[in-house]
Amino acid sequence: MNTSPTHPLIDIKGVYKQYNTGVVAVRDMHLQIEQGQFVSFLGPSGCGKSTALRMIAGLTNTSAGEITVNGHRPGEKNGVNDIGFVFQEPTLMPWATVFDNVYLPLRLSGISRKKATPRVEEALAQVGLSKFGASYPRELSGGMKMRVSIARALVTRPRLLLMDEPFAALDEMTRQKLNNDVLRLWHEHGLTIIFVTHSVYESVYLSNRVVVMAARPGRVVADIAIEGAYPRSEDFRSTEHYAAQCQHVSDTLNATLGSDDIDH
Repeated sequence: MNTSPTHPLIDIKGVYKQYNTGVVAVRDMHLQIEQGQFVSFLGPSGCGKSTALRMIAGLTNTSAGEITVNGHRPGEKNGVNDIGFVFQEPTLMPWATVFDNVYLPLRLSGISRKKATPRVEEALAQVGLSKFGASYPRELSGGMKMRVSIARALVTRPRLLLMDEPFAALDEMTRQKLNNDVLRLWHEHGLTIIFVTHSVYESVYLSNRVVVMAARPGRVVADIAIEGAYPRSEDFRSTEHYAAQCQHVSDTLNATLGSDDIDH
């Protein structure tokens, strides 16, 4: 999966984010992410992980420091072919069908419905919703709604997929199934993924790197390489190796933050 470009896909240098209230959400963040990596930002609420993700996407400006995506500032068209963003909530239009929700980014780009149809159908097939294009969000389960949100992010065929705690509100079985789906999509499409979570187990299962963040102010306290071959399956969760890495990541969090707000 991993490649060795001439420069990192994402380069974060000395980034700060301070809000008008005076709260420092991110302090002196330095990080490089290579193309093809799966990186989790792990930490409790208030540690700046979602803010960092939004700055990478160009949805929030930095207060100081510099972020480049493929050598360009976030939001510039030359940064990457496109960035897909999956929010904490599915954020679907309730009045629109599943097809039209997935079609939205292409419609906003001026692509006709006729031309976009094969791409929308492809994206729905990738998340197992080929038969639900004519359905409405109210007819779907929570897990299915999140699949629609992922399909909408994939329909632009991005190189970089940013995911902000997308499965936190789902039951454990649905969450694990979607974890496996995301790993499959990452592998099949050669994506680079940054995944925000507060779950130690989820971060270790998905990632080849876990970036541990501490709160008040938000900052990176550790960048932990996760060993374990891909593809991963439920068998990986039951290995001593997985358990040991979860313990190491958990200990890192506990040493910095204490045990509060940590989801094991």
